[in-house]
Amino acid sequence: MTAKFSPLLLAFAFVLAMLSPASAARHPDKRMISVTGTGTAKARPDIANISIGVASEGNTAREALDKNTAAMTRVSAALKTQQIEPRDIQTTDFSVRAKFRRFRDGKPPEVIGYRVVNSVRITVRDLENLGVILDQAVSLGSNQINGISFSVAKPAALENMARKAAMADARDKAELYATAANTGLGKVLTITEAFIAGPPRPRFARAAMEAKSAPVPIAAGEYKLQVRVNVSWELKD
Repeated sequence: MTAKFSPLLLAFAFVLAMLSPASAARHPDKRMISVTGTGTAKARPDIANISIGVASEGNTAREALDKNTAAMTRVSAALKTQQIEPRDIQTTDFSVRAKFRRFRDGKPPEVIGYRVVNSVRITVRDLENLGVILDQAVSLGSNQINGISFSVAKPAALENMARKAAMADARDKAELYATAANTGLGKVLTITEAFIAGPPRPRFARAAMEAKSAPVPIAAGEYKLQVRVNVSWELKD
C-alpha cells in the first residue's frame, strides 16, 4: 500500500529539514526555521596594494646583496617622489640563498653563486599614480611584481550595506518557506554572521614586468564585498 501525504505535511517536513542543528539544540521546544542569506555591496576602489621586489645574483653573497641594495634604494627613492608615505611601505620578504650546481655522478653540490631577494608591500592611495609607480619601479630595478589587489580605505559602510542586504535575503527566503508551509514567521531567535569576503586577488603575468618602456595599463574595476548570515525564526502556531 502506498502512503499518501498531504501538501501541508510535506511542506512542514521540508521546513523542519531546514533547521540548523545548532539552533535546534538551543531551542528544542520551538517550531523554527533557519536559512542563509547573502548580501553584496559594490563600490569603486580607492586604494591598491601591490607587492614588488628585487632579485639579484652575484658570485658572492656580498656582491648579490650590494646589487640588491642599490636597486632597492633607487626604487624607494622613486616611491618617495610619488608621495608614498613610509607607513605604506612594508618589507614582506628578505632572503639570501646560495645557488648550487648539482652533479649526476654522486658528487656533492657545488656553490656557484648567491641570490638575494627583497620584497615590499606598498599601499597606493592615489590610483591615478598606480601605473606610473609600477613603470618607475620596473625601470629602476624591480624585477618581481608578485600581485596587486584593490580595496576601499573605509570598508565599514560597505560591509553594513552588505549585512542589510544579507538579512533582507534571509527574510525573503524564510517568508517563502513559511508561506509554503501555511504558517508565518515569529520573532528572530538567532543571527550568525558566517563570513565577509572581498574579491579574489588578481596577479600579474611575468611577461608584464619586461615592458619597461610602455605605460602600464591598470583597470581598478569594481570592488565587491559579500556577507553571509544564518538566521533562525520561530514559526507561528
